[in-house]
Amino acid sequence: MTPSPSENLQRRLAGLNPTIAFVVALAIFLAGLFLPGIVGAALLVGLGVALVALTFTTWPVQSPALRTVRVILLGLLFAAAVAKAL
Repeated sequence: MTPSPSENLQRRLAGLNPTIAFVVALAIFLAGLFLPGIVGAALLVGLGVALVALTFTTWPVQSPALRTVRVILLGLLFAAAVAKAL
């Protein structure tokens, strides 16, 4: 039986080094903040989309408090992207 694409993604994510994933996300976030205009906004939106996908994938195993925090932080990230684009 072949694993579903969602199971493949979960296995790949589980194999990632958390420190490297954090540093890469931080670098993209900082680049998005410091690059001018639409380029920075595009990086922030791209990061936001990736984090929404990760949150959607891990939603069933998150506590309600963690879900709330993640949704608030994603909202702030997208608000920063919109502010950067304007």
